[in-house]
Amino acid sequence: MNPPPKLDLARLPTPLQPLDRLSEALGGPRIWIKRDDLTEAAGAGNKIRKLEFVLADALNQGATALITSGGLQSNHCRATALFAAQLGLQCHLILRGSETRTANGNLLLNQVLGAKIDYVSDEAFERLDELYERKVVQLSALGERPYRIPIGASDELGLWGYIQAVKELAADFTCAQIQPSCIVTAIGSGGTYAGLLLGQALYNLSLPVIGICVSRNAGFFERKTAMDTARWQTRFQSSLNPGPGQLRDDFVGEGYGLASPEVYRLIAWLAQLEGVILDPVYTGKAFQGLIEMIQQGDIQGTDVVFLHTGGLFGLFPQMSQRSLSELLA
Repeated sequence: MNPPPKLDLARLPTPLQPLDRLSEALGGPRIWIKRDDLTEAAGAGNKIRKLEFVLADALNQGATALITSGGLQSNHCRATALFAAQLGLQCHLILRGSETRTANGNLLLNQVLGAKIDYVSDEAFERLDELYERKVVQLSALGERPYRIPIGASDELGLWGYIQAVKELAADFTCAQIQPSCIVTAIGSGGTYAGLLLGQALYNLSLPVIGICVSRNAGFFERKTAMDTARWQTRFQSSLNPGPGQLRDDFVGEGYGLASPEVYRLIAWLAQLEGVILDPVYTGKAFQGLIEMIQQGDIQGTDVVFLHTGGLFGLFPQMSQRSLSELLA
């Protein structure tokens, strides 16, 4: 299959590197990390792979304004604001939460980048389609051509970002001369996970994907993956079925954006051991899941790959609220 048009926004391919000191400390399989935190564009992480396809479609449709949504510290919203500025487009964000007196992290960057922000309550955010439609009407009345982007750019176009990433991974494995037993990734909106599953099938890479849920439960993401896959199959007239995957929702903790002291201790340990920095919202929880699965014998084989999806700026709001000693206690 030929992928749809895309913009060249990311610095690819990203490195695949072994974490040998960590692997030795754990005594399990050799852990490799796919550094999608290094896609550049101010730490856009995994979001950039999806946005390359989504924003190409927006430009092809003559869009002048982008509308998207997420949490107050959404990595995706910040990445969208950045690329809107690069492309000369307006950016309108619908953020779940209240305006803060002093902005930090991704919210601060959104403001610096000139994004227009609507802050909405949790209750209002449950009616997200209505909020999108209202913003479309407002912008259209002003003569703009708005383009809607779902949470995380996780739709049938965004899936192509990680369908194509599988082709890159296959080349990585050949170069490193490894056959990993699985890929582990955080799952927040579902597009990265669903794209990897389709990519396995398209590029004949028999490698189970384990998605560590950081917000909703596994049942939600099973339905979301099926829906996104069905839309992708319809739009691109394909009968391709996803490859094998597994969803784990036992590392969510207290909820989205809420990390335990164990996660913060892990972030600090890995940073000091390997010079790799995770975030408390996505990759910290997912990496905790990886380590616990290794310790419990749920992951076998000689090599395993962790997908680092970025999210560095998620650390800063947490640090502004509590001291590092409190977080690591």
